[in-house]
Amino acid sequence: MNYLQKQLGLTPPMGWNSWNTFTWDINEQLIREVADVFVADGYKEAGYEYIVIDDCWSLRERDKNGNLVPDPEKFPSGMKALADYIHSKGLKFGIYSCVGTHTCAGYPGSFEHEFQDAALFAEWGVDYLKYDYCFKPRHISGELLYKRMNLALRNCGRDILFSACNWGADNVYHWIRESGAQMYRSTGDIQDSWDSIKNLAISQLDKTSFTGSYCHNDMDMLVVGMYGGSNSGFIRNKIGGCSDNEYKTHFALWSIMGSPLMIGCDIRSANQVTKDILMNHDIIAINQDIESRGAYRIKPEPQWFHTDETFMLVKVLSDGDLAIGFFNLTDSNKELSLQFWDLGLPYASGLSLSLYDCWEHKELGVFKERFNPVVPARDCVVVRAKLVK
Repeated sequence: MNYLQKQLGLTPPMGWNSWNTFTWDINEQLIREVADVFVADGYKEAGYEYIVIDDCWSLRERDKNGNLVPDPEKFPSGMKALADYIHSKGLKFGIYSCVGTHTCAGYPGSFEHEFQDAALFAEWGVDYLKYDYCFKPRHISGELLYKRMNLALRNCGRDILFSACNWGADNVYHWIRESGAQMYRSTGDIQDSWDSIKNLAISQLDKTSFTGSYCHNDMDMLVVGMYGGSNSGFIRNKIGGCSDNEYKTHFALWSIMGSPLMIGCDIRSANQVTKDILMNHDIIAINQDIESRGAYRIKPEPQWFHTDETFMLVKVLSDGDLAIGFFNLTDSNKELSLQFWDLGLPYASGLSLSLYDCWEHKELGVFKERFNPVVPARDCVVVRAKLVK
C-alpha cells in the first residue's frame, strides 16, 4: 500500500455532488462548469476537492462485454475525458454505483460486476465511488457486498475513496469500519427543509462515537444554499427551502459532528451568504481537525428546562483547544448555559477559557466557570475555546 492510500479518508471528505439539485438532469457541461467554479470562487482553496456525479449517468444496459456505458447524449466525450478535465483543475473525480442489480433510479448496478466495474472506474481516472443500497438481493447481506466492493477497489490499481451509502440500515455502525469504507451514510435522504435537517442531526447525537479517521459518519449531502432549488419534489420539500440561519446551523452541525461536507446546491449561482457559510475557514477547520474525533453532547443548565432540541456539542481538537457548538433547534430564543465543569475544567483549577467566535471571526474574551449565550431560534453559536491561566 502506498502513502496516498494510507491517507485516503484521514479527515472527512469535502466536495460537491450532483444529486440534490440536478438528480437525473446531468451532463458533462454542467460538471465542467462546477469544476471551473470550484477553482474560480475559492471552493478548492477552502478544502473542497471531489466533484461527484450521482445516479443516472449511464445507459440502461451494459455493453456486450458487460461494461457500464456512459450515456453518450449526456457525456459525449466520455468519462475519461471528463476526469482528465477535473484533474487538470487540481480536483478529484467521483462517480456513483449501487450494491444491487440496479441503481436507485433503475440503471445497472454493480452486483456481480464489482471487480469489473472497479477496474473500469480506475481506467477512467475515478477517485471516489458513492455506492448506494437499492435493489440488493435479499439473500446476501449488505455487509458482505460492501466488503466485496472494497476488495475490488483496493485492488484496481488506483486510489479510490469508498463512500458506502446504506442509509444507516442493518446495524451499519457495528461493521462498516471493518468493511474498508472511508465514509458511510448513516441516515435516510436529506430534504431541503428545517425539519429534515433537525431530525437527521438529532438521530445521530448518540452515534458520535461511530465516526473518526478513515471511516466518517456521513449525515448526507448538504442542502446549504439550495433555497428550494431542486428538480426533485422530495428533496425540494417546500417552496423556498430554508432560511440563511437554518443553513448556517445545518453546516455547523455537520461540521462539528464530523460529517463529510458534500455540497448539494448549484454553486454556479450561489449567493454571497451561501459562499460565506460553505467557505467559513474557522468552521471547516473544526471539521477537518486531523484527529477527526466525534463530538460529545452536554445539556444546558438547568437540564430539566430544556428539550432534546437544545444542546451543546463539544469536539476535542488536536492542539488542545475545544470546539463548542451551542445549538438551539427550537422555534424561540434560548439561553444556553454551559458550566465549564462539564468540560472537565473544575473551578478550583484556576483556569479559564478564552473564546473565539467562529461565525463572527472575533475574540469574545476570557470566561471563568461558565458561558451562557442567548441563541436565536433555529440558530447556533460556535466557539473555539483555549485554556488560559
